[in-house]
Amino acid sequence: MTVFMPLQSSFPVDFIDPAVPLCVPAPAKINLFLHVVGRRPDGYHLLQTAFRMLDWGDEITLLRRSDGRILRTTEVPGVPPEADLVVRAARALQHATGTSLGAEVGVLKRIPMGGGLGGGSSDAATVLLALNRLWGTGLSRRQLQEIGLTLGADVPFFVFGETAFAEGVGEALQPLEVPPAWYVVVAPPAAVSTAEIFSARELTRDSEILIMQAFAMHTTRNDMQKVVCDRYPVVSEALVWLSRYGAARMSGSGACVFASFDSKDEAGQVVSAAPQGWRVWMAQGLDRHPLRSWVV
Repeated sequence: MTVFMPLQSSFPVDFIDPAVPLCVPAPAKINLFLHVVGRRPDGYHLLQTAFRMLDWGDEITLLRRSDGRILRTTEVPGVPPEADLVVRAARALQHATGTSLGAEVGVLKRIPMGGGLGGGSSDAATVLLALNRLWGTGLSRRQLQEIGLTLGADVPFFVFGETAFAEGVGEALQPLEVPPAWYVVVAPPAAVSTAEIFSARELTRDSEILIMQAFAMHTTRNDMQKVVCDRYPVVSEALVWLSRYGAARMSGSGACVFASFDSKDEAGQVVSAAPQGWRVWMAQGLDRHPLRSWVV
């Protein structure tokens, strides 16, 4: 038997039976805006962005092992186990805590790779949060965020576990309140390389620095959107189509685009109007990660 609860549910701490496979959510995220405001001497870009999770994403299945081995039980095309963020996250937690325990890790992938929805980062964060509980390693949220940052710039946000205004390389996080919304997401048939877009000469790197409390009053954008659209016409095509129904924007470094709507019915009508063969779905904004209560 595998235990699974819906993505919106909170997971009670006393619910876990370490002898039973545990299925836990790894929600997708969108960037409500993304500005590149500078560059550090080490080459990393300085950003300002607003992260919001969606009530939709991957599922991670975990089973505790007593022999210390980390085994990936599902295949990810083109990603060997040693490079997989879920394996790396488990091993990073082992290294940080010295635990002798191991785990079997499986991933049901829904979040498209190279889509700007944070799939790999969310998977890694869920592994850190869940194994911290399964293994009884007892690290704090701050300690897990520090481990997460060694895995990827978006991982600390998912460990932080709530809608956030982010700065730095994405690791300086402040809670952010945004109105409830339903989102329509379009995944064009393209996998965009984040490294490619960050290295583009034409990328804007000097956007005005915003104050969190006032960012909603400013005109925001995704600084990477034009670069991606110029290089990936299918992303531009998706934006043009979705813009017929609402203010469409690309998430992260692409390729997925989204628009927000006030109701599930509105969003559903847009999904129903999508061209045949397109990958289009709707999801509700998620204010708290379902595993947020598992760590303090």
